[in-house]
Amino acid sequence: CMTRLRLYLKDDSVPKDDEVKKISGVLGVVRGGQQYQIIIGTNVPKVYEELCKLAGISASAAVKDDAAAAQDAAITKRKLTPKQVGKNIMGYLAGCMTPMIPVLLAGGLFRAVNSIFGPDLLGLYSMESNLYILFDFLYDAAFYFMPILVGYNAAKQLGINGMLGSFIGSVLMVPDFAAFATNGQPFTVFGIPATVTNYAQTVLPIMLSVPLFCLVYKIVKKFMPDLLISMPFILCLLAPLGTIVGNAISGGLAWFGMTTGWFGVAVIAALWEFLVMSGMHLALMMPMMADFFETGIGSGPMNAGNFATWACFGVALGAALRLKNKDDRSTSFAAFASGILGGVTEPTLYGICFRFTRCFVTMAVGGFVGGAIAGIFDLKGYAMTSANFLSLLCYVGGTNANIAVGVVASFSSLIVAAVLTYLFGFSKKDLEDV
Repeated sequence: CMTRLRLYLKDDSVPKDDEVKKISGVLGVVRGGQQYQIIIGTNVPKVYEELCKLAGISASAAVKDDAAAAQDAAITKRKLTPKQVGKNIMGYLAGCMTPMIPVLLAGGLFRAVNSIFGPDLLGLYSMESNLYILFDFLYDAAFYFMPILVGYNAAKQLGINGMLGSFIGSVLMVPDFAAFATNGQPFTVFGIPATVTNYAQTVLPIMLSVPLFCLVYKIVKKFMPDLLISMPFILCLLAPLGTIVGNAISGGLAWFGMTTGWFGVAVIAALWEFLVMSGMHLALMMPMMADFFETGIGSGPMNAGNFATWACFGVALGAALRLKNKDDRSTSFAAFASGILGGVTEPTLYGICFRFTRCFVTMAVGGFVGGAIAGIFDLKGYAMTSANFLSLLCYVGGTNANIAVGVVASFSSLIVAAVLTYLFGFSKKDLEDV
């Protein structure tokens, strides 16, 4: 993502992609969301500076005031057909997450280092060692504060100062506010009851909140403090919306998984990563974990998430083998490593699936296959392990057949997702442009 020159064009029909690709140093062209992206490589900062000189634009124009941002937003307006609305939504979501890929990869790789060299595998240092704690800090820095990072990107997408978006994310992350959720205390905003939730490591609440803030900011900023108007809606409605809906969906899925046998396990495995992106998986996990702590055995839906994770590994592997651009292949291999070694799937979800939406389907099919195998053979889990390749150890403790089913189901999810991603995960245009 850092290797692309991104342009907002008044008329995006003017550039002829074939002619642009012939320019020396250009690796490809991508039309993503509302942007015209020219893939250049590590020299993109130099090209950007030269382009600014040729166009008579100050290089500092990347940090725009509100008037310039509003002008840019006007340039990129399109007729709002249903198809264009869908494109705008996907462009907004991708724009919020795509710039974070280097951060997600870095955090995931630190988790992978701990998984390999720490007590889980090689045991070169203990969980109490400063090195383990340091790498854990670095992982948390990338993932725990996601609302702040996503808020910045969301605000920039919508044409206002990115720091205001970060501020909204910071409001959701204030420790004293999170303490209300931990302690179960009620909280009100100007007398309006708020659903208090811990928003750490979530993205949808901030993605929903920033657009409202931007709307209010642009309308009333000349008359009164916009935060006074937007905060009740953010804290009482939009931010908790994902959690409220998620709890209802998760409760329904838990019931569905418990009452429909192997099919329910397969469906939950197919949908699991979508639940992770919205934070809904936590509500689904709670009753399952309570049952596990009581019986010492995890069965049915509790094991479904494992196969969704292995399907994510497969998507990253399939993308790494299929994509032609060197930078994209490198990013995909890094996502695969951070997943299978560190148990971190966000680089795959946000770095690959959001860009190439067909991969969401291949991931879901891979998870479904693994979940179906586990459900049909009544797979049991006997331990809580890391979400990386060591998750195979959770099936140890019962029969040898149980271990075999766990291994077969896991690798089936990976292989099916990898093959489908390789064959069907990308359109011809994706492969030509990337």
